[in-house]
Amino acid sequence: MRARRAVLVAESSVMAALTAVATMIVQIPVPETRGYINLGDTMVMLSGVLFGPLVGAVAGGVGSALADVLSGYSWWAPFTLVIKGLEGFVVGLIAQKGGRLRTLAGCALGGAIMVLGYFAVEYVLYGAGAFAELPGNVFQALAGIAVASTVGPAVKRALKGA
Repeated sequence: MRARRAVLVAESSVMAALTAVATMIVQIPVPETRGYINLGDTMVMLSGVLFGPLVGAVAGGVGSALADVLSGYSWWAPFTLVIKGLEGFVVGLIAQKGGRLRTLAGCALGGAIMVLGYFAVEYVLYGAGAFAELPGNVFQALAGIAVASTVGPAVKRALKGA
């Protein structure tokens, strides 16, 4: 039990760090919402696909919120913690049952949670300005779905063989 906990902490920490880096490496600001478009969802979804709901939630929530803070978007960190954490959890929950279709469905649902979650917060904060970030968030979701649903199963097979 103790060894499994250590592995879980290590997986969560590494994936949170990779999520933060992926989020920070390419950022396209969206002035209307004081937010940005990024590639972090690829790692959020990949975390869930590879390691399940707990690692997906921690990597998605903590890694993405950390990127917000380190990038100067700290006002988004609490929302990001919840939205991206839920995204990673749902992807992991559905994808862990196995199969390409479940992986794709988990990623699609996780992406929808992210898009709708940010849209809801942005609409409350900025009204119609929320529509300005919608295409970027959809792009992020589609990028995450494409990477995690194709690369994820291959990496998972390789990890099991190692």
